[in-house]
Amino acid sequence: MLSSVLLWAGLALLLSEVRWFSRPSLVDRLLPYSPGGMGLRPRSGVLSGDSFRDIVAPVARSVGARLARLVGVNEELAVRLERIHSSVDVTAFRTHQLGWAVVSLVAAALISLAARPAPVIVLLFLVGAPTLAFLVLEQRVSSASDAWKQRVALELPVVAEQLAMLLAAGFSLGAALNRVGVRGRGNCARDLARVCGRIRQGLSEVEALREWATIADVEALDRLVSVLALNREASDLGRLVSDEARAIRRDLHRTLIEAVERRAQQVWVPVTVAALVPGVLFMAVPFIEALRLFSAQ
Repeated sequence: MLSSVLLWAGLALLLSEVRWFSRPSLVDRLLPYSPGGMGLRPRSGVLSGDSFRDIVAPVARSVGARLARLVGVNEELAVRLERIHSSVDVTAFRTHQLGWAVVSLVAAALISLAARPAPVIVLLFLVGAPTLAFLVLEQRVSSASDAWKQRVALELPVVAEQLAMLLAAGFSLGAALNRVGVRGRGNCARDLARVCGRIRQGLSEVEALREWATIADVEALDRLVSVLALNREASDLGRLVSDEARAIRRDLHRTLIEAVERRAQQVWVPVTVAALVPGVLFMAVPFIEALRLFSAQ
C-alpha cells in the first residue's frame, strides 16, 4: 500500500514537469507580461513540483525550529545564516535538513528490515538516524557561526585602528567604512561591505552599524559601534575610536593569556594522575599487609 502511494506521488511529480502533460493556461502564460507582473511566476498545478515545495517548506521550517530549540539551539537560524553570508535562506536550509532526515529514516528502515535486530535497536535506528542527520547539519551552521564571530573579534582591533586613522585624516564615517570594506579581505571587510550596501539602501551609518552589531553578536563590536555613533556629536572621533581599539586589543590579550594559563594547567592533570597512582599503590601494599598481620593475631 505504501509503495503504491509513493509510486503514484512520484509519477505525478514526474509527469507534472512534462510539457505535454501539464500545459500552462493562457492566463498563466500572459501573467509575467501584465502590468506589475514581471516579478510574479505562473501559478503551479496541484501536483506540480512547485506546489510540493510550497507544502513541504512551512512544515520543514516549523519542525526544524522546534527540534533546534529541543536540542538547546536558541539562536534564530536566519541570524546565523546572515552572519556567515550564506546564500541559502531558512526555508531552503530547513527543507534540506528535512530531506536528509527522511533519507536517513528510510536507510535505517531498510537496514532494520535486512538485519532484523531486536525491537529496541530498531527503535534506536529509526529515531537516532534522522535526529543525527538533522543535528549534523545544525552543528555545521553553528560551528561556522561561532568561527565567524571569533574571526570578527580577532580582526576588530585592526579594523578599528584603520577607521581611527581614516577619521583622523579627515574622512567621513561613511567614506571610512566604504574604504575599509573595499580594501579589506577578512570577515570584517565583508560585513562592512554589507553595511555600506545597507547605507546605500537608505539606512544611516549608525543604523547600519547597529544592525551589523546585532547580527555579529560580538561584545567588543557593540562598544565600538557605540563610539562610532558619536559621529555627529564628538569633535575628535578618531581619537575615541583609537582608544577603543586599544581597549579591544587589551581584552583580546587578556583572553589569550587566560587560554594559555588554562592549557598550562591542563598539562599538569595527566602528570598529577601519573604521580598519584603509583604513590597510592605503594601506600596500599603496606597498609593491606599490616591489616593481614593484625587479623592473623
